[in-house]
Amino acid sequence: MLHVEHLTISFPVMRGLFFRREARRVTAVDDVSFAVPKGKTVGLVGESGSGKTTIARALVKLQATSSGRILYQGRDIAPMDESTFRPLRKEIQMVFQDPFGSLNPRLTIAQTLTEPMEIHFPQQSAAERKDQAAALLRKVGLSPDHLGRRPREFSGGQRQRIGIARALAVQPQFIICDEAVSALDVSIQAQIVNLLQDLQEELGLTYLFIGHDLAVVEHISDHILVLHRGRLVESGPAAQICQDPQHDYTRRLLAAVPALG
Repeated sequence: MLHVEHLTISFPVMRGLFFRREARRVTAVDDVSFAVPKGKTVGLVGESGSGKTTIARALVKLQATSSGRILYQGRDIAPMDESTFRPLRKEIQMVFQDPFGSLNPRLTIAQTLTEPMEIHFPQQSAAERKDQAAALLRKVGLSPDHLGRRPREFSGGQRQRIGIARALAVQPQFIICDEAVSALDVSIQAQIVNLLQDLQEELGLTYLFIGHDLAVVEHISDHILVLHRGRLVESGPAAQICQDPQHDYTRRLLAAVPALG
């Protein structure tokens, strides 16, 4: 479904108080290539600052690329302008890390869920959108009675369920989960991961699951990519990466996973 080829993303470092000029560039993602097969989950793991979120933002065109190609179902989306990419936005959705900051506090849950439908499915009536929003809440384990409430009335785990429902509102095929469980308690993490797996089985979704906890990433992923300082240092089947890591950085990530007992 997705092929990333030699992706490089760099940022300018500016100097000068009155006359700003580019002094140098910092490379956040350096020549990264990988593929995400249809209907599978690929885990992207690495410590904070390794470039994971930068890659995620580039895949949904919230971040410009410096070079390389991003092929979604054979089409290179990297050079597309907003008007060309807009029809594809409903196919590629993102669940953000912060369940408190990713929802508009001024909108009700009904408005949060129906707004994407209004943009991408203008032919739907208001009643159809409301019915679909209620169905989405049921699908993610919440009650349709919550449609009139606002985000401040929900816990972190409930807000993340709403974020997942919002991503599903436009019937996507590919969902990027950017640290979607890292801000949650361990017990809630398990619930959200199980929900994502159930939705994948039911809807045939494809995931890029980004995280820094290899234990969580291994549980949900078919294939794991290990990112270190913007470079891909190891990749392979999830069981192989976690049971027989080849790179020292992967071993250090595994050693950082807390062990019970």
